[in-house]
Amino acid sequence: MLYAAYQGLDDIIAPFRTAALSALAFSPRDIGPFGEMLRRNAALMEMISRFQLSHERPPFGIHSVPVENREVPVTEEVALDLPFGTLLHFRKDIDTYQPKVLVTAPLSGHFSTLLAGTVRTLLRDHDVYITDWKNARDVPRDAGDFGVEDYVSYVIRFLEELGPGCHVLGVCQPCVQTLAAVAVMSEDKNPATPRSMTLMAGPVDVRESPTSVNDLANEKPLSWFKRNVISTVPMRYPGGGRKVYPGFVQLTAFMTMNMERHQAQHRKLYELLAAGEDKDAQRIKDFYDEYFAVLDLTAEFYIETIDRVFQKAELATGDFTYRGRKVDPSKIRNTALLTVEGGRDDICGLGQTTAAHDLCSTLRPHLKRHHLQANVGHYGVFNGRRWDNEIYPVVRNMILAME
Repeated sequence: MLYAAYQGLDDIIAPFRTAALSALAFSPRDIGPFGEMLRRNAALMEMISRFQLSHERPPFGIHSVPVENREVPVTEEVALDLPFGTLLHFRKDIDTYQPKVLVTAPLSGHFSTLLAGTVRTLLRDHDVYITDWKNARDVPRDAGDFGVEDYVSYVIRFLEELGPGCHVLGVCQPCVQTLAAVAVMSEDKNPATPRSMTLMAGPVDVRESPTSVNDLANEKPLSWFKRNVISTVPMRYPGGGRKVYPGFVQLTAFMTMNMERHQAQHRKLYELLAAGEDKDAQRIKDFYDEYFAVLDLTAEFYIETIDRVFQKAELATGDFTYRGRKVDPSKIRNTALLTVEGGRDDICGLGQTTAAHDLCSTLRPHLKRHHLQANVGHYGVFNGRRWDNEIYPVVRNMILAME
């Protein structure tokens, strides 16, 4: 009923958005003394037209990057296409060797394009690939299930596609699956085991410095989550009938955490549009175009994440299994480990990612490093000025040291 109610409401609002777009197209902006009134009317129409969510992945928008002393074109290529996600390659036509890096993106309600800034920066010095997850509502039911261990399988398969000598960088939620994948590959002596593993702001051990996100996951039993936030995809979509955790539910939770800020930003957007400050308005629109692009998670992945990562902390307690076998991070002996945390992260608390160092107990000290970035929140760990200028050099140096 939850998904049907959302879809019905969106269907009701759709004609109003269409009417607003039509009015905006024919609305004059400056006619003598009525100019201000007309601009405000146009701003209102644009705000109404933007009252929607997108369920399609927006473009990464990376067309070129600086490499050494020149600007190099970037082309997106699908290196491997699997039912629930693709391995996306940002190809650069250069002769210079650059280390291969797989970025494992969160599967938490937003598309992998949330890491466009991360990828753009990495591309300066690396050959970059990313896990590009598909919207579960677009995956037919005959593709089967996709749970936490399936994510681990995808990471292993993608790393094998990159081949020996690559590196992996996990951002946020998939730090757990990334660490598990590298542990399994290390134990199996898989030749594609990465040379380095960077874990950024991820819930390796949520018992350390619990945040409000951790508290929310633990204050209700699994039965509550199954009953209240899991819904069925409407039959109009390719994945019709699939049980999912809808992206719009996750977005609502994110919005609620900082509702005053989002309201203030939209008031600012209206005023900028009304004042004709299009350049400043576009920056806000670009952010929310990305923020309001949501994907659905399979029900099994969401419930298993709540259960195994946030309630039981299985990897940290030594109880995490993969295909019936215990996952042992102490088997990681040759993959260098870098962990990164933000001093003001209110989603992944201090110590939650650093816990990986204790789990990788047989790694020699020179293969371990931790970076605490002061004065950044969760998003700032992998996007923005401090990521570019202060965190990225640490990541780059770790990868370079293992080449």
